[in-house]
Amino acid sequence: MSRILTASALALIASLSAANAKTDIQWWHAMGGELGAKLEEIVKGFNESQDEYNVIPSYKGTYPETMTAAIAAFRAKQQPAIVQVFEVGTGTMMAAEGAIVPVHQLMKDQGVPFDQNAFLPAVVGYYTDTDGNMLSMPFNSSTPILYYNKDVFEKAGLDPDTPPKTWGEMEEFSRKIIDSGAASCGFTTGWISWIQTENFSAWHNQPIGTEQNGFGGLDAKLTVNGPVQVKHWANLKKWADEGIFKYGGPVGGDNAPPMFYSQDCAMIMNSSASRAGVIANATDFELGYGMLPYYDDVEGAPQNSIIGGATLWVLSGRPDEEYAGAARFFEYLSSPEVQADWHQFSGYLPITQAAYDLGKEQNYYDQNPGSEVALQQITLNAPTENSKGLRFGNYVQIRGIIDEEFEQMLSGSKDAQEALDSVVERGNKLIAEFKAQHQ
Repeated sequence: MSRILTASALALIASLSAANAKTDIQWWHAMGGELGAKLEEIVKGFNESQDEYNVIPSYKGTYPETMTAAIAAFRAKQQPAIVQVFEVGTGTMMAAEGAIVPVHQLMKDQGVPFDQNAFLPAVVGYYTDTDGNMLSMPFNSSTPILYYNKDVFEKAGLDPDTPPKTWGEMEEFSRKIIDSGAASCGFTTGWISWIQTENFSAWHNQPIGTEQNGFGGLDAKLTVNGPVQVKHWANLKKWADEGIFKYGGPVGGDNAPPMFYSQDCAMIMNSSASRAGVIANATDFELGYGMLPYYDDVEGAPQNSIIGGATLWVLSGRPDEEYAGAARFFEYLSSPEVQADWHQFSGYLPITQAAYDLGKEQNYYDQNPGSEVALQQITLNAPTENSKGLRFGNYVQIRGIIDEEFEQMLSGSKDAQEALDSVVERGNKLIAEFKAQHQ
């Protein structure tokens, strides 16, 4: 009899354990350091908020490494449910037919409330299809802004509370700074591709490609060699030769921040998400913040800047219960409280208007000068076809070409027109190759 009771008890325990077991959901991401620790804190909050799902975050290296790992895992049928992919990987993810579950479809299928209109247009627009449907869930979105040294401005006889608004003022202020001996360089920048080419074009309402900057389909071609872009690159070359501008290196321009922190350069254009790092390193002087400069003779400028960062993509081929959990997790992630906390900790943009409004109610922006500049800049005007973002195949490699051609121009091997013509010619070959692979 005791054996029967024991067996019955074991069966009951087993059934209760099965009922209480959470469904595991794998999330591969590219956030290390403090951002990675904060991400894990957010996941822990979700896991403890309910008893059905257990999200498991796994750091997979850089953005390109994480995307490559996810693609390889998908081919081996060992893919995670969720993967974080940077913005220039959007075209690749979209073209991977059958490999993704669009977020708008996921939320609809799982019956989880989802309102695309709740998201900031400049953020969500980057990740929608031509019908306006959201394909992935924005998580960490940033945009470039201007940081400047108020102490240097004061030493140069400039108003420390007035950043330059136009490129004409950037040049004028820089000359005053150098002539006064307040600093040896006017400005530097991160990301020649993202900031001085892609965002520069959007900010001036200039196209960088056909087919709505690639949003319209695989037939798109680069057109980033227009007169406004050529003028700007030519000016950057001239200013570099004169010592007004100092080049920070390829890719992200990692040599640029140290030139700003050391007070060699008075100004830097870099990601809004680097705000915490800038504050931590700029301890010997007072920081100022401003929007990106623009040419006041270009009609339509300033328009709006565009985002960088990454979104969360849902991969197909996972069990249904994992998709139910992913939808619940996305609902949690986009809640005003979670988004406002993430935004205020990291410097990334809040992805929803409600999170932005919550920050205002909390007096966060009043208490943290400069923290609202990125939001004001990216929401300055409703996005146009030229300022919605970009979507080209093989764009990670195209960014490498932009860096190479910019360096060719700086060395004097090419002028601005020749360098940007080469960007277009070489970039369009890569786009054509991508199209051939995905037709």
